[in-house]
Amino acid sequence: MATPGEKLAESLEKLKILQDKGIVAIKANDLSRVHKGRLIENGFIREVLKGWYISAPQQEQKGDSTSWYISFWKFCSRYLQDRYGDDYCLSAEQSLQIHAGNNSVPKQLIIRSSKGNNLPTNLIFDTSIFVMKSKLPAKVEIEEWKGLRITNLASSIVHSTPSLFTKQSTDVRTSLMIIKDASELLRILLDGGHSKIAGRIAGAYRNIGQDKIANDIIK
Repeated sequence: MATPGEKLAESLEKLKILQDKGIVAIKANDLSRVHKGRLIENGFIREVLKGWYISAPQQEQKGDSTSWYISFWKFCSRYLQDRYGDDYCLSAEQSLQIHAGNNSVPKQLIIRSSKGNNLPTNLIFDTSIFVMKSKLPAKVEIEEWKGLRITNLASSIVHSTPSLFTKQSTDVRTSLMIIKDASELLRILLDGGHSKIAGRIAGAYRNIGQDKIANDIIK
């Protein structure tokens, strides 16, 4: 008869198979009930929400959030793909911050989906995902980042709320500087008739000394 240590080793081997496949977000049915129970009891996996887990170092203290913050984006990638397929994308604001190189874990990740319920899904360590019921941008405005569907840079700039331009000014400035030609923005601005947004973006470009792009947008 197998000892408790041998049984745990067997369960750890099952976990390693998932890890070797690059799986971070572990679904309940990825492991048998027995293996899952052993790994939870011994602190090798941690529940994020009902039916979803991440692996965690055994020595990690109960209140230590390190493994969660390391796992966050890959966890969200699989969870959102499993839940919504291609019918979702990150909000313009979150996408813009990612384009600017700011991939810090948000307290609330805002998602757009036609299947959204306008309610938060609470995760561990006071983080959450809020899925806003919303029509998605055009397919050409969506790209992939670390397995997540985000809006492309131009779409992120055009569709971000005015408050982001003041609250996250460094990220906005960085994103604006990546754009080298107004034509990248004009297709979206003209297709949507976004004259008010165009004025704000032109003003932002003037603010960072990019008068040519500002003038091209106004024209």
